[in-house]
Amino acid sequence: MNDTISKQHQFNYPISKVWKAISNAKDISSWFIQADFKAEVGYRYTFIHEKTVIKGEVKTVNPVTNLVYTWKIEGTDVDTTVSWKLEENNEGTLLTLEHSGISQYPGETAVVMFNNYSGGWDDCVKKLDTFLSESK
Repeated sequence: MNDTISKQHQFNYPISKVWKAISNAKDISSWFIQADFKAEVGYRYTFIHEKTVIKGEVKTVNPVTNLVYTWKIEGTDVDTTVSWKLEENNEGTLLTLEHSGISQYPGETAVVMFNNYSGGWDDCVKKLDTFLSESK
């Protein structure tokens, strides 16, 4: 089983705008998921989506280029890792999003979670693009 979901997307927006959208709690809550989040190493965040609670710890913050945090769905024993990498280019900003550690889920749950996360991250990138196009 593949252990890492990887998504790439080219945004036609400056790197600072994309960074703010993925690292600011108010912005994250607008386009992605209700967030108690700070882009500070060691910060223990909480995301809430409907009845699902996701908790984790911010591991790496390199403003405007790299954000890494753990991701644990409440009620499970599995810590996975989400990594956002931003690269400025002539068209704007290239995002590489990776979610790894999914094979740690037991048995067939790993396959189900991989598929659910993969589709969820596709939706996430689309919502981020829409948010960026609508925000000033």
